[in-house]
Amino acid sequence: MESRIKDESLYPSGDLKIDWVRKNCPLLRSLEEDFSKERPFEGKTIALSIHLEAKTAYLCKVLAAGGAEMYITGSNPLSTQDDVAASLVHSGLSVFAHHGCSEEDYFSDIKAVLSHHCNIIIDDGGDLVHMLHTELTDELQYVIGGCEETTTGIMRLHAMDREGKLQFPMVMVNDADMKHLFDNRYGTGQSVWDGINRTTNLIVAGKNVVVAGYGWCGKGVAMRAKGLGAKVIVTEVDPIKAVEAIMDGFSVMPMHEAAKIGDFFVTVTGDLGIITHEDFLVMKDGAVLCNAGHFDVEIDMKDLNENSIRKFEQRQNITGYEVSPGKCVYVLGEGRLVNLACGDGHPAEIMDMSFAIQALSAKYLIEHGKELSEKLIKVPREVDLEVANRKLDFLGISIDKLTPEQEAYINASTI
Repeated sequence: MESRIKDESLYPSGDLKIDWVRKNCPLLRSLEEDFSKERPFEGKTIALSIHLEAKTAYLCKVLAAGGAEMYITGSNPLSTQDDVAASLVHSGLSVFAHHGCSEEDYFSDIKAVLSHHCNIIIDDGGDLVHMLHTELTDELQYVIGGCEETTTGIMRLHAMDREGKLQFPMVMVNDADMKHLFDNRYGTGQSVWDGINRTTNLIVAGKNVVVAGYGWCGKGVAMRAKGLGAKVIVTEVDPIKAVEAIMDGFSVMPMHEAAKIGDFFVTVTGDLGIITHEDFLVMKDGAVLCNAGHFDVEIDMKDLNENSIRKFEQRQNITGYEVSPGKCVYVLGEGRLVNLACGDGHPAEIMDMSFAIQALSAKYLIEHGKELSEKLIKVPREVDLEVANRKLDFLGISIDKLTPEQEAYINASTI
């Protein structure tokens, strides 16, 4: 199989990581068994760009068990784990990715993946879809549809759809209840603080933590910061979310005011320019900044790199910037996704649910893609419920069911 990775000899440790994930992902294990029998992706090619670590690798193996020919790349240069990539290649899958690749190599790998007449696109942030619609339009004819993993990617899809540019149906995986209610909130909340804590080795209790953005990811980050003993400040542009943050017990203020008192800053908005030059100048000496949004645009890294008095490596994954004489701020993971650039990403049990939604949504596209007239597709309710019911089964938990009389009552017209 064609591949471009760092070193295939690294595969043994990658095998161990993937095996650990498999043991802790019962939903994906059950789908792997089903797909091996049904072969829903037989004769189909899948292009996948998701943070290339062990949980993503196991999703790729599950899809391959269903007959898919897989072409795989990462969605962030710092989140690719080279031993995991090597394990996939050693097991016969095609991978184009390596840790710390240049921007040129990153897009070259995406192009390599998409140049194989792919039928299903599994994207994380929208880079695959963007390249298909700009540089590789000849490949559009082969695409049945795709799935998008993240909030940021769905924002990009909505923009394309409004402008009439989206050429094939995309399932909005991130919007499924069994994805965003758990992955975005509990997964992001835990993995962000895992990345921060293992990288900085600093106490969180008693500190001021500034969380920029109070969507589901921001709620998770704020909730876990509170659990660690921090005083949490939320910055928002949405007045409804700001009120919600207040009702949840957090302080709310503009970023420039929060910048003066924050000890840790976590951006999770999906937009650019959240922390800027004026904010850096008023921060405390020693403030720690990191990003949990998809792209490295939320903290103004260009300003830090161009206008700081000096830049230095303080510790692995911590870059110091002297922003004014005697005052330094510290950025984790180059301003990229802190939970993956500085950690292992979401817990396996969380991604088990998210990737089960991905796998079943891809199967739905194979079965129904040619019938779909809309370009932005909600995850079918039956897929959400199938994942929820499987999860409860594996947890050994049963729930009540409506009687026929109860169903008739709540569905009856009031007229």
